Amino acid sequence: MWELTEGLGSAGIDCDMLCASETPQIIQIGEHSRCICVKALFKAAATMISPAMIFYLRKHCAEYEVIHIHHPDPMAALALRLSGYDGKVVLHWHSDILKQRILLKFYIHLQNWVVNCADTIVGTSPVYVQESPFLQGVQEKLTYLPIGVDPVPEAYPLPSEHKTVLSLGRLVGYKGYKYLVDAAKYLPDDYRVVIAGEGPLKEELQEQIKAEGLEGKVRLLGRIPQENIPELYASCNVFCLSSIWKTEAFGIVQIEAMSCGKPVVATRIPGSGVSWVNEHGYSGLNVEPCNSKELANAIVQITANPETYRQYCNNARERYKTLFTKDAMIEKCIEIYNKL
Repeated sequence: MWELTEGLGSAGIDCDMLCASETPQIIQIGEHSRCICVKALFKAAATMISPAMIFYLRKHCAEYEVIHIHHPDPMAALALRLSGYDGKVVLHWHSDILKQRILLKFYIHLQNWVVNCADTIVGTSPVYVQESPFLQGVQEKLTYLPIGVDPVPEAYPLPSEHKTVLSLGRLVGYKGYKYLVDAAKYLPDDYRVVIAGEGPLKEELQEQIKAEGLEGKVRLLGRIPQENIPELYASCNVFCLSSIWKTEAFGIVQIEAMSCGKPVVATRIPGSGVSWVNEHGYSGLNVEPCNSKELANAIVQITANPETYRQYCNNARERYKTLFTKDAMIEKCIEIYNKL
């Protein structure tokens, strides 16, 4: 949302981002863009509860030609519902509600209202919105807007006599890290797996590494400062996204790796856009989720032959430049608005 607001403002479009925060404030992002933070009372079920958002939008909604609402965010949907707004609505469908299934039963009517009132529904990939069970009746409204990022800054790789497989993210169940750790057993001895990030599964993964005798082959780095992340990408040979659930809807880390010219091994999660982001046989390889041997085989297949590996690297960088730059995201977003 911040990247879109900043980019649209830089293109001369007056653009405000409305969100809830513990600290109410207005942040001037650029000449044409602001972040308006209204007071949140508390957070529940991953949602900021903010009556102030309702009051603000109701008072100011007539100032906007387009309201671009991001889903899932029940508070934002409720604010729109109660605002009386009658302009154009873009619904940005980042993910189905997967975890909060009980609460979804109470929210589903509001969700259906937002889906029906939206003029356009935008996915981060064509796959996700086409296969979402909640959007089957509105396929004519669907389009997609791939997430775009600035390239990861260039950095000097750390010297190593090993081939390095990198993964980066929170140590949580849907990331499938236990399968990546297990995959190290099937990699040749000159390969190393490096996982960067913090999370509740850190101790469990550390115990798995010890139990399987992989201390020399797998390292958990913990949280890495932002300024050191380019060095990690520069030092790896392959990036691996081992996620196993549809909670992983896109995988921004994949396009960060591609911007560095690093091939990706990812998974074919049913209904997710992950395997669309990583084009199989071009920017990398996609394998079945929860399959350690397939992860290892794909990693070796990409890196075993120098010419093959070089081609994957070039293709990964080209796919990033073609689809996933920040500029491309802003340009396509403006196209979507202009069509309305």
